[in-house]
Amino acid sequence: MTSTHRPLDKILAGLSFLLGLVTISAALGSQYIGGLYPCELCLEQRMAYYIGLPLLAAILLLWNRLPLGVWYVAMLAATAIFAWGTYMGGFHAGVEWGFWPGPTACTGLGDTFSFDQMSNMTPVIGCDVVQFRFLGISLAGYNALISLAMVAMLIGAIVFQAKRKRG
Repeated sequence: MTSTHRPLDKILAGLSFLLGLVTISAALGSQYIGGLYPCELCLEQRMAYYIGLPLLAAILLLWNRLPLGVWYVAMLAATAIFAWGTYMGGFHAGVEWGFWPGPTACTGLGDTFSFDQMSNMTPVIGCDVVQFRFLGISLAGYNALISLAMVAMLIGAIVFQAKRKRG
């Protein structure tokens, strides 16, 4: 008798992918539909999704075809990318709360301001400006929490894969 259940490792990786896809879609939607303008750190946080989601999609599509060693390296790379996203979200939330200063290009005009920038029609939003909070948490804070959840799911997938292959 064959089992038709999906292994927990693939379910966790798939849930992580879906959570990431919903998150980046919501970020883009808040920008293009909701009228929230991203700052430099917001754009930097999105890089984890732009790099990590295609990698995770490739892993999921090639799940049973990848050599196990390649699978582990790819999953560790995806996990590291979203761990970086967790750090960036936490760092940005800390800048918003005033716990530490943000990049000078992002939290003030600094010495790089020119009158050419005034002709740009895109508003410049400081990284220390919170445009939206829900339950006291900014979008950067939610990004940190979501990225952390994705990291936990990916680590769980790696652990369950290792247990399944061992015995």
